[in-house]
Amino acid sequence: MSEATANMRARDIAGPGDYFDLLKPRVMSLVIFTAFVGMAAAPGSIHPALAAISLLAIAVGAGASGALNMWWDADIDAVMTRTAGRPVPAGRVPRAEAAAFGWFLSALAVALLALASNYLAAGLLAFTIFFYVVIYSMWLKRSTPQNIVIGGAAGALPPVVGWAAVSGAAPLDAWVLFGIIFLWTPPHFWALALFKKGDYERAGVPMMPVVKGVDSTRRQIFAYSIVLALAGVAPFLIGTTGYLYLVAAGALGGYFVYAAWKVLRAAPDDQRPAVHLFKFSILYLFALFAVILIERWTGLHG
Repeated sequence: MSEATANMRARDIAGPGDYFDLLKPRVMSLVIFTAFVGMAAAPGSIHPALAAISLLAIAVGAGASGALNMWWDADIDAVMTRTAGRPVPAGRVPRAEAAAFGWFLSALAVALLALASNYLAAGLLAFTIFFYVVIYSMWLKRSTPQNIVIGGAAGALPPVVGWAAVSGAAPLDAWVLFGIIFLWTPPHFWALALFKKGDYERAGVPMMPVVKGVDSTRRQIFAYSIVLALAGVAPFLIGTTGYLYLVAAGALGGYFVYAAWKVLRAAPDDQRPAVHLFKFSILYLFALFAVILIERWTGLHG
């Protein structure tokens, strides 16, 4: 199908749901949650209405990044089974409209956050969008097997943005939360890349299993998992969290390492451990950040 034909079809059948899909709602949910935890953990206070608007702005910024990523990566998405049904490669939304939609939402999100909270938070959000779209999507993704390692900084910034929105600062406590997500990103996405290796090969994306091989990727997943488990207890060590978090981080981190060990020791054609690690990694991050909320809401940590 030519791009002109796809654009004609898109104008006929695109609906609100297609534009919502451009925002990558599943990814957005993780961004919203980690940003919310950053807001809840930050010292100080913010009016509930301004907090809600700030969180909305962060969500819109995340969605804008997703739309711009789909615009830029439409050629890659079209040849990957995991992404071929997305609105742009499926021909439901023209690339130009996806780009305009994404850039408009980016400007709206940054301006809204500046008005609702402060310029530091807005600047961090703008940098997050820039890093994900320009540094990761346009440059790193197609040029290096370290794409997801470096590019993971964009997905790790939301708790820092949320923290800054409330306190007007970005202290060490916030950057420790950033570090956890940053270290979580490689084993999470490399586990996905192990059982979607064929997709990345067809698309020409130099993901780690494609460039360095399955065995090397498994070893790196295991190494990152150990470092992640250790980093997971850092919020307790610097006083950001309490003993409930320490216990949860220890248990979750220990199982993460065990799941990564199963990936490392799996038979060459056995993808089940990688699928399990990928799914558990999502639960790990949600659970770890949820405990921070529980401690704050129950007064277990001041």
